[in-house]
Amino acid sequence: MTITVALADDQPLVRMGLRVLLDAEDDLELVGEAGNGHEIVDLVRRLHPDVVLMDVRMPLADGLQALAKIKSDPATAETKVVMLTTFELDEYVFEALSSGASGFLIKDSDPADFIRAIRVAASGESLLSPSVTRRVISSFTGSRPAVHKPHPLLGELTDRETEVLGLVGEGLSNDEIADRLVVSPATARTHVSRTMVKLQARDRAQLVVIAYQAGLVT
Repeated sequence: MTITVALADDQPLVRMGLRVLLDAEDDLELVGEAGNGHEIVDLVRRLHPDVVLMDVRMPLADGLQALAKIKSDPATAETKVVMLTTFELDEYVFEALSSGASGFLIKDSDPADFIRAIRVAASGESLLSPSVTRRVISSFTGSRPAVHKPHPLLGELTDRETEVLGLVGEGLSNDEIADRLVVSPATARTHVSRTMVKLQARDRAQLVVIAYQAGLVT
């Protein structure tokens, strides 16, 4: 199955590099490019790509504004959006996850990471590099006053599920959670899945947001 992709970045050189990268993959098809937030929202409404790679910082309307419009419109909400940042401790990453981004990538990531990000996002999963997630959340929580806003369904979780939620919030993968709790990877996946269902979370990225807002990330 071919995955359709759109690019949004105000730097032509960045778009060219990504274009070359996508053209080399048989299962990926670049269907459009945009240089600002207004253009990408219009493009998504017209072409309905499976995945958008979008820079956080763009003129006219930035990536966060464009993301909010894409995800709030029922006609385009199914499009997966992976945000691109220029450095690891981007203060906007957390807001992007809160707004429905499928994940984020640093622009100087390895080419293979971009291809993987597109495929992971298209499959409905969240692209959350554990190590980068930990750095971003650590930076965010260290530079901003903690705002505790527990999820209304948090009380539905068991103690173990609450613990798992905190570990997801730290950026741990399922295998890392399994190691931390001394359980099998399958058990860890089950805990994460049940936690998502009980909290009505759309994806793993939203679990990170919920964990942070509940004060479970230290």
